[in-house]
Amino acid sequence: MDEKMKVVQAAEAFDKSAKIYQDRSMDVSLFAGTFDFFCDHLTGDDAAILDIACGPGNIIKYLLDRKPAYKILGIDLSPNMLDLARINNPSAWFQLMDCREIGTIKQRFDGITCGFCLPYLTLEETRRLIADVSGLLIPGGIFYLSTMIEDEITKSRFQTSSSGDQVYVNYHREDDLTRALLDNNFEVISSNHFSSPDRDGVMLTDLVLIGKVTAAAG
Repeated sequence: MDEKMKVVQAAEAFDKSAKIYQDRSMDVSLFAGTFDFFCDHLTGDDAAILDIACGPGNIIKYLLDRKPAYKILGIDLSPNMLDLARINNPSAWFQLMDCREIGTIKQRFDGITCGFCLPYLTLEETRRLIADVSGLLIPGGIFYLSTMIEDEITKSRFQTSSSGDQVYVNYHREDDLTRALLDNNFEVISSNHFSSPDRDGVMLTDLVLIGKVTAAAG
């Protein structure tokens, strides 16, 4: 199956299971410390923020509960996810967009979050995403990036989603992500690991990297 079809499958699965996903994912307290760190390193209480693959707006809700003046744009491939995100965050803005198209956005941001996207991107797509993010941030801008990691990318596999559909999940290596950040004008200012079981009871490791743009991209 080619990469485009994997993307379509993932978008369709999330669209069908949007409400189920919302019920399971709105509580992001496990990662509260990392979101607080992100906020503490933004300049100003009215920072402009882009949330990539925003889903039902769980990260956005946490950020706005902390600082309601944030100006947040959320993007996602699932129309149903965006409908829920609008309900959960009436003061934010939302747009239907593939994360592979963020390079077309004209606005610049103080901060960008990408919390639940990389499992559906290959390493090459992830590197391109990080390069695009660097270009969208102001100098000194902050990037929040999280994903599931493994020692070997070959452990990536099809998994059953909440909707019962088979969705291909990509695992990533910490070294690869760190190198991609460094190659795109980021200084890594925070790195955290979190362990939790997946739907099959297999223990997974989530990695949260926070980077700061050290120079204007390009």
